[in-house]
Amino acid sequence: MAWLYAEYIADELLRTGRLIPVSTLEFRAGRDTLALTIYLSDAAGELSGIRVVSQLDEWLSLTAYNHPWRDWVHTRFLELGEEARERGGPADPDLELARAAWHWLDRTELYATNLDPEGFPGDPGEVPAAVDESARVWTPAWQLGLPLGHLAMHLF
Repeated sequence: MAWLYAEYIADELLRTGRLIPVSTLEFRAGRDTLALTIYLSDAAGELSGIRVVSQLDEWLSLTAYNHPWRDWVHTRFLELGEEARERGGPADPDLELARAAWHWLDRTELYATNLDPEGFPGDPGEVPAAVDESARVWTPAWQLGLPLGHLAMHLF
């Protein structure tokens, strides 16, 4: 149930922000990226409606530009997998749904505007003054989902 609740929270955040049409793959990328952030950051295993607002700062920091989000996801999956093995018993269905979402995010590429400043002149880490929206590249879905989710939380 925890994964479905994380997915619901992510869906509501993105719908409220009205950044992108709901029927697009980009929306799915944003929703799944946010849902993974929400689910994997819930160390206590008790997502609750009242805690959602108090967690926004943590989720914003996890989805911030230059945060090693992909490495963090891998680390959290390893930790949760180890905890599940120690408990024994059947596989955690929430963890399996989260892994399926990650599999899609990591292996699906979307054709989107190049938001990577490494391709722009200037100091590393310097955000360009303007993004050339005609410069499009194939990018993993999670790389597109991160800024969408981050912006949606700011708009919330």
